[in-house]
Amino acid sequence: MTHYQKSKVFLHLATLLCAVGSISGECEISQCSDPSTCVLSQRRTCKCAVGYFGDLCDQVATMNVTCGKDFISILVDEEFFKYYNVGIEAVHLTNASCHAHREEISGSTYFTVHTPMDQYTACGGKPLEKNITHIVYSLTLMSDPPIYGNIVRDPVVQIEYKCIYPYIRRLSLAFPIISFSSERMFKVKEVDAKVEMSLFKDHTYTEAFTSAPTIKLGDQIYVQIQVTEPEDFFHLKVNECWATQTPKANDKSGFSHTLLVNGCTNDKRTSFGNGTAHPEGRNGEGSTVRYSFDMFRFVYEPHSFYLHCAVHLCTPEDGKSCIPECKTVSKREVVMDEQAQGLLSYGPIRRELPVRPTISMFM
Repeated sequence: MTHYQKSKVFLHLATLLCAVGSISGECEISQCSDPSTCVLSQRRTCKCAVGYFGDLCDQVATMNVTCGKDFISILVDEEFFKYYNVGIEAVHLTNASCHAHREEISGSTYFTVHTPMDQYTACGGKPLEKNITHIVYSLTLMSDPPIYGNIVRDPVVQIEYKCIYPYIRRLSLAFPIISFSSERMFKVKEVDAKVEMSLFKDHTYTEAFTSAPTIKLGDQIYVQIQVTEPEDFFHLKVNECWATQTPKANDKSGFSHTLLVNGCTNDKRTSFGNGTAHPEGRNGEGSTVRYSFDMFRFVYEPHSFYLHCAVHLCTPEDGKSCIPECKTVSKREVVMDEQAQGLLSYGPIRRELPVRPTISMFM
């Protein structure tokens, strides 16, 4: 029941469209006096307006849609289904395996379906509707009518519900702080996304370098790669990261050093996350990936280097396939959308030279 509490809801807008057969809620024209609850049809009968049911269209159909960050839920008053002789066993989403269950809340009984985002497509969710400001998810709750021999007499209940999420959210500062970073635009299933790679001064990830960093050998380098637009929609997976002596990621003329391979660390001095048990910053588990490694230099000049990372954007439907398996010998081979992949480069990262002591001689 906790997922119905408004304090836990990341709701921007939810819409409902209810359709119940061609004979639903019929009543006499003389009784159809309130156009907000019933609608005249061909001047012979009246139909209940959306949200109402009953012989006089005077009963309110209580329906509530919850648009969560990683789920969509709907609950409908059981009395609505009882009026149409529909039992709980006959109510489901477009995919019948995603069935409803009965739940009691504050003394009232409801039919409800809870759909995690990674099951949206499997449960029959419609293709996403997108524009430059919003993303729309659409699901349909429906019933199977009782069959009498080889005929059907009762209407089919269909309730289409939508969740509309904000697509781009920007925060403007009067005097913006411009960081030294790498940005790249992606286009994934007609949705534009921006990914940014930055280096930070310490493990708190609060202050980014505003110019090419100079770091002592052995000190930690803190890297953050983040989907900045749209916020909290795509999950980010960093597939590979490596360092080269030149700005070109695939330059074979100089030395290179690999930090990450197949989403897993390849350098013993490299680690993911923010140093705590909290999942923030872990690879593939959110829109931000953080990792750190010890500063190094190449044996031969130039000692400075450039950092390159190949990344992949995952949609909510990708689910756990976005998270690398690093503890097993064999790793999953996942077919990736080429549009969702890209390369970010950052640098140069310079080594801070030690201060040499000076000797003064007085004669």
